[in-house]
Amino acid sequence: MGSNLLKCLAVLSLIAAGCGGAESSVDSVELKGVDETLATSESALTGCLGYKSMLSTTATSLNLRSGPATSYGIIAVMPQGSSVITWDNPSCDSGGWYRVYWGGVVGWASGTYLSVVTQTASVRNEAIARAEGGTKGAPGGVGFSYWWGHGAWKPNQAAGSCSGNCGSCTHTGSYGADCSGFLAKVWQVPSSNTNVATDSHPYGTIHFNVDSSQWSTISRDSLLKADALVYNDGSAGHTFVYESGDGWGNILAHECKGCAYGCVKNSRTATTAYHAIRHF
Repeated sequence: MGSNLLKCLAVLSLIAAGCGGAESSVDSVELKGVDETLATSESALTGCLGYKSMLSTTATSLNLRSGPATSYGIIAVMPQGSSVITWDNPSCDSGGWYRVYWGGVVGWASGTYLSVVTQTASVRNEAIARAEGGTKGAPGGVGFSYWWGHGAWKPNQAAGSCSGNCGSCTHTGSYGADCSGFLAKVWQVPSSNTNVATDSHPYGTIHFNVDSSQWSTISRDSLLKADALVYNDGSAGHTFVYESGDGWGNILAHECKGCAYGCVKNSRTATTAYHAIRHF
């Protein structure tokens, strides 16, 4: 009875915020959470999980908070059975709390109310394999030509060639990628972009340069394998896949570097024009 009343109050509060019109009407509404003190710890989730492991909420409703304790503010209230994704790599509990992604936002949820659906510990390794190739027979883009406005590669196929200055450069062959086409294949964004041999170019650096439901800005100090760096100044841009190294110094990277270089694995630095991004 009490739980239903709290949910109704939360819904009414959200309706009032959405229909008020004036900015002050939104600021005056406080999000009402659910009680996090009623469950037992016998089946609580603890320990470390892989990045992008899939979890499910087991409580009737579960608060998504801005930090790992009930003292932190509530970002959202997740219904029972909601699917959430672990955010860190590895994702270890902090006092029984996990940082997760749900509904377009990242927050903290109590492990007491979470259960594991699937673990995906090797997601980052698989992304690097799509970039470099070789791991578990994965076809990699490194070694193929730079192809402006495209993204496709396939094992044992001609690498193609590029000449001139892009975007008016000339390409021969059916395989290659530019920097954005390469990153989209490596990250498999959108979710339909899974076949590296199928030519596609869904995003440019102008899209990777701003946060979206697919990726968000992170600190260059916290870069992990398969994160990326990007810049776009309105007239030009570039992006590349990070593998290891100092985010502010020498970086081991995978990138479709330009017409004269093709798609390469190399050591490089990145100016302050670049910022780091992470795929959800």
